[in-house]
Amino acid sequence: MTDRPRLTTTAGAPLSSNQNAKTVGRNGPVLLEDYQLIEKLAHQNRERVPERVVHAKGWGAYGTLTVTEDITRYSRAKVFAKIGGQTEMLARFSTVAGEQGAADAERDVRGFSLKFYTEEGNWDIVGNNTPVFFVADPYKFPDFIHTQKRHPRTNLRSATAMWDFWSLCPESLHQVTILMSDRGIPVDPSRMNGYGSHTFSLWNDQGERFWVKFHFKTKQGHKTFTNEEAEKVISKSRESYQEALYGMIEEGRFPKWDFFIQVMPELEADEFEKKTGWSAFDLTKVWPHADYPLIKVGEIELNRNPENYFTDIEQSAFNPSNVVPGIGFSPDKMLQGRLFSYPDAHRYRIGTHYESLPVNKPRSPVNHYNRDGTTPFGLRTNPDAYYEPNSFGGPVEDPSVAEPPHRYSGEVGRYDYRGEADHYSQPRALFNLFDDAHKQRLFATLAGAMQGVPQFILDRQLAHFDKVDPAYGAGVREALARQGKDDAQASLTTSHAAAAE
Repeated sequence: MTDRPRLTTTAGAPLSSNQNAKTVGRNGPVLLEDYQLIEKLAHQNRERVPERVVHAKGWGAYGTLTVTEDITRYSRAKVFAKIGGQTEMLARFSTVAGEQGAADAERDVRGFSLKFYTEEGNWDIVGNNTPVFFVADPYKFPDFIHTQKRHPRTNLRSATAMWDFWSLCPESLHQVTILMSDRGIPVDPSRMNGYGSHTFSLWNDQGERFWVKFHFKTKQGHKTFTNEEAEKVISKSRESYQEALYGMIEEGRFPKWDFFIQVMPELEADEFEKKTGWSAFDLTKVWPHADYPLIKVGEIELNRNPENYFTDIEQSAFNPSNVVPGIGFSPDKMLQGRLFSYPDAHRYRIGTHYESLPVNKPRSPVNHYNRDGTTPFGLRTNPDAYYEPNSFGGPVEDPSVAEPPHRYSGEVGRYDYRGEADHYSQPRALFNLFDDAHKQRLFATLAGAMQGVPQFILDRQLAHFDKVDPAYGAGVREALARQGKDDAQASLTTSHAAAAE
């Protein structure tokens, strides 16, 4: 015996051999009674859990939130209670569309998810590296994601499906413009901003509610790839984000982001809609910074790599429904839909009691009456208090953390955020921020992404670009024409070469 740990089965029984199956004689058949072999093979068959339907490819690390400013006038959440206060956290970054084996440096929106292990429970922000999204209504989210996945017959990504959907949903223009611009491929997770994207709410000890947007601004500076640069990176490594994030932290170069909020008084939302013509809760729009400036909250730093990627990152489960007293939701339709879809996806993917897994388990006390089901890790309950109310010392509610009611009401119906809303002015403002060189790269990227798309869909999408700015539509048309000439020339060259042979 050495001083190394003794190898055991999962039930704790010591193993005499981990090298050879048990057989009848040297060359005989393997015995079914070799339970150690059976356990090893059976476990291997179950080593994978279903990958996430979206955000399957991801990278993450642990870190710390440090509060540097006082925002207690807006929120009673204890995570904000003390300047200098620190909270342990976990971050996971991801691409939206790609499978687990996808390349890190592909052009895609990046997920930017944060879990704060606060003294009052877990608070999760499940956001992106963009402040807006493609759609504003959860009814359209499954349809949009279908366009990003593989075609049922070809099993290939379909540019036709993407542009057909986008051209029929003009609210997507803002996000499409960001995605196809120079901002579309950050070089690694540390070089991009993060956003809660949705409108959330904060509420204080006086019962006042404020609508809020969360922003995380990179302190490393923005850096992005062109398509050509990304192709070179991917040709050498499909894991460039994982390599960069893991390497930075191992070397002590801890990535950091400044944490800001935008704040809107609750009763201002109606006036905001009258003024702008669109809802403050519309996920395809941003709040003007001139009207709602950024307010500093603190800083997040990632400073510890996970010991086991699967248990800490693959099994991590971020829920927008995880809030703590002082933080709440809003009438944002997409947020309301995600409050159901995210925890439901986790229950399907990693088990009924997924929040009892170590990476998801709150650092604060957990007391509830949820029983049985799969993976009830570490649940310790009073056997006599398995229902509520009870007379046996079971946990009870705390009225002091009651959230003030939303001041919104109305008739029940299927209301349309899109309708006659202005879907063009914000993409126009973004387009006008780009210099001429950036615009030319945008046109070329869009033309490349439109290869093989039927002309009637192109015409419909180009009409949207025209409404943003005539120069936008004209630039994409010119890029498409150049691409057509280049493709024709390449085809002719290939034909000549074939004839010469």
